[in-house]
Amino acid sequence: MTDWIEIGPCKLACGDCLQILPEIEAGSIDCVVTDPPYGVEGGHGGQLHDYRKADYEGNWKDDAEYIRSVCVPAINKCRIIAQAVALTPGTRHCFEYPPPDDMGCFWSPAAARIGKWGFQCFHPILYYGRYHRAGKAVWPTSTTMNERAPQNGHPCPKPVKAWEWLVEKVCPEGGSFLDCFMGSGTGGEIAVKSGRRFIGIEISPQYFKIAAKRIQTAWENRQGRLF
Repeated sequence: MTDWIEIGPCKLACGDCLQILPEIEAGSIDCVVTDPPYGVEGGHGGQLHDYRKADYEGNWKDDAEYIRSVCVPAINKCRIIAQAVALTPGTRHCFEYPPPDDMGCFWSPAAARIGKWGFQCFHPILYYGRYHRAGKAVWPTSTTMNERAPQNGHPCPKPVKAWEWLVEKVCPEGGSFLDCFMGSGTGGEIAVKSGRRFIGIEISPQYFKIAAKRIQTAWENRQGRLF
């Protein structure tokens, strides 16, 4: 069994999500919001810098095979566990994933990345499953993203405001969500601040430490405001 650590409303595990996800009971969380690797060739340098996915810790290749053998199976497991899944797959290998029930994007007018056909101005979002706001106050599937991601020791941290928007869209108020590619812990920080429960899984011990420290700080700050 996996060794979990708990920080406030967050449960965190360092390990392979393909091994850990089967331990999570179907229906025990509301949704999944995650940012898997993009499959942009190799573990260091080159085009990875165009995608801001560069210099990952560990000796592994962020390539198409990794998307097919790890990321897609993980998302398929997530679709069994939760009623709704939202992920940001990048542009290069987004069609490796199962056809989504809907699509959206983070629209980035600044066009921070260069693709094979020019500047890329959007980051796709794939939606699966049941939208909890259906028939109610429906939100757009997309939003504009102008912020810079924080510099925290991870090669591709999620921009906080953009990820807050996605969590608010996908996860019911007071609900729970999982991030099986937790990275630097943006989802956990948002969960603490928004009063949601969170499960985070990260395979890299280095990035897991960054995430745990970040979430611990957010929890201590929240406790300080309450008392």
